[in-house]
Amino acid sequence: MAERVLGYLESARNLTGSAAALGGLLVTFAGFAGVYWPVVVGGLYGAGALLAPPRRPPAPAFEEPSSRLDELRADLVTLRAYLERVELPPAAAERLEALTGLLDGLLAPGWVSEALAEDPEGVHVVARAVRRDVPESVDAYLRTRWWTRLAPGGRAPEEELERQVALLHGEAQALVDGLREAEELRQRSHTRYLEDRGGSTYAEDRGGSAYPKDQSSPGAARAETGRPPEP
Repeated sequence: MAERVLGYLESARNLTGSAAALGGLLVTFAGFAGVYWPVVVGGLYGAGALLAPPRRPPAPAFEEPSSRLDELRADLVTLRAYLERVELPPAAAERLEALTGLLDGLLAPGWVSEALAEDPEGVHVVARAVRRDVPESVDAYLRTRWWTRLAPGGRAPEEELERQVALLHGEAQALVDGLREAEELRQRSHTRYLEDRGGSTYAEDRGGSAYPKDQSSPGAARAETGRPPEP
């Protein structure tokens, strides 16, 4: 209760109403209010309190979208350290290196990661690859390889791993292509804007026409040479 009272005393409503009431006291001392001075002072206080802007709580400050990628960058470092400790077939290891390179390029601090942060679906694709898909694929390969040595037969686990990594690489490449296409569209839009602006400026400089004068008419030929055109 005491906090609410103290908060009102410090509020803009009370300060504005008090200033208006003080003006009413000055009017009373000047002899204009007479016996109605309590009504004048109270009315001015109420009017001032109503005219004061309401208290506006500060808007919550949320973190920037790109700052949410910090944990994902740390997870990618952990994933790369894990991949260096396991024994993988050369083809799958090479494709995994290419995949982690793509992911590292997307998460590198700068305008690329800022563009990624504005695409929630893209962030989900990267996080899913780093935190679930790649670790699960590698771990499943290691477990299946052990069982295959005990009971050979069936599809080789190396082929299955290479297929999984190829699919993940294609998914990451599609994300990169989508971000690139978005930048290309932005560039083309700016080109059209410059072309439209340049066309209107050219028309104003030429006296309202963006087309050159027709030099094939007789009047134009006469104005150009100073003598009538030859038949």
